[in-house]
Amino acid sequence: MGREGSDWGETLGELEGRRRAARAMGGEARLAKHRAAGKLDARARVEALLDPGSFREIGTLVGGEVPSDGLVGGSGEIEGRPVMVGAEDFTTLAGTIGTGSNAKRYRLAELALRTRVPLVMLLEGAGYRPTERGHARSPTDLLIQARCSGRVPVVTGVLGPSAGHGALIAPMSDFTVMTEQASIFTAGPPVVKESTGEDVSKEELGGPPVASASGLIHNLAADDLDALGQIRAYLAFFPSSAWSYPPDRTEGEDLEPRPVPELLDIVPREGRQVYDMCNVLDVVLDEGGWFEVQPAFGRSIICALARLGGHPVGVVANQPAVLAGSIDAEAADKAAHFVNVADAFHLPLIFLADNPGMLPGTRSERAGVLRSGARMFAAQTLATTPKVHLTLRKAYGFGSMVMAMVGFDNQVATYAYPGATLGAMGAGASTRAMGADAQVAAALRRSEVEASFRSAEGLGFDELIDPAATRQALLEALRRGLWARQEPAAPVQRTAITP
Repeated sequence: MGREGSDWGETLGELEGRRRAARAMGGEARLAKHRAAGKLDARARVEALLDPGSFREIGTLVGGEVPSDGLVGGSGEIEGRPVMVGAEDFTTLAGTIGTGSNAKRYRLAELALRTRVPLVMLLEGAGYRPTERGHARSPTDLLIQARCSGRVPVVTGVLGPSAGHGALIAPMSDFTVMTEQASIFTAGPPVVKESTGEDVSKEELGGPPVASASGLIHNLAADDLDALGQIRAYLAFFPSSAWSYPPDRTEGEDLEPRPVPELLDIVPREGRQVYDMCNVLDVVLDEGGWFEVQPAFGRSIICALARLGGHPVGVVANQPAVLAGSIDAEAADKAAHFVNVADAFHLPLIFLADNPGMLPGTRSERAGVLRSGARMFAAQTLATTPKVHLTLRKAYGFGSMVMAMVGFDNQVATYAYPGATLGAMGAGASTRAMGADAQVAAALRRSEVEASFRSAEGLGFDELIDPAATRQALLEALRRGLWARQEPAAPVQRTAITP
């Protein structure tokens, strides 16, 4: 007997009608206006993020007459691996958070942690709904989202204006990507006007230039599809949780060690000559490209996700093309967060050092370069994942320590190119600081040039290597380091990844 002739027909019809109403979101007029602005609606964003046909919604009927209470959420798959996802629906009451959508946000994070899968949040909402009555004792989603930190990957896309409570997931995330037409702030322009009298636009308050310059946002995207593509690319390097290891790629033509003689032309022998570290990464890492995290912030350090011999790795590399590779407060803060995330999810770390030290000067000191440098040092020295270090041309003072160069720092391997210059500071700075005469200055210069050989003689480096052997040395050390994975993966013992 079919449904029409059974006792279930009327009930199932009622269910389907309620589902249709929820799927209509804010109605065709609001949806059309949203799409006319060049944006996908919440459901289209979820579908574009996930593998086709994999989305399974939860809480469809939450909110009653308010479709899905302004939040589309559920489970799905990215490259065949499960994730939990929530997308604020700006066409429904401006994507504001009500009692029902708060409960749904909590449930999504709860399930991500319970089932040990990534949590992805797509933001475009005006924060807590002002029409909600009272503040009864109930768990806020931010509590469970904070508990996800360091246990499951937490990724956020800011795809429109995002304010208040909803926006707080962004700084708590491992990775946040923002579109060019999005904005994010503690409170929107009307609240700012009422509170401070300041008349400001969304873009001036929290547009991409502001959010990027503050370090709140990691990457920028041209549009929704670009942002969702970056989220998929980012997650491909990570395990589903801290209870598993990153997924290796065992197929391809670029998995074995091979010489890279190109580096002899890319990296100048003279330490003061400028070159682009990106060209080094292109040659040393697996073919197919690498994914840079936060490229517009702290630009004197490159933080990148990549593969070496098919193994996902995190790369922390000085960039001599910016500030001569000097490490400023922004670069150190960026690297500290990146190292914490990589360590939490068992990505080995490759440190490529070529810097004259921490950035000196009054502006740098006011920015807190020592505090930020200490944060970076603490992050890398406490990391439990395999670490491999290479000094290309120079590494001075604390700039060498934050890049994992000094001995007894739990490295799998430490290498340097012959002729790399080391020490508390460069010979020129030492000469000026000491008021040295010409004879002493010449001796300091000779000592600087011979530093790598003297260090190698005392096992300060495991080996000095030919630049052409860089990929071989790094890959062989990495493979040896991965033998430490002789027990099931478990979360790193820390409180959380600090925002």
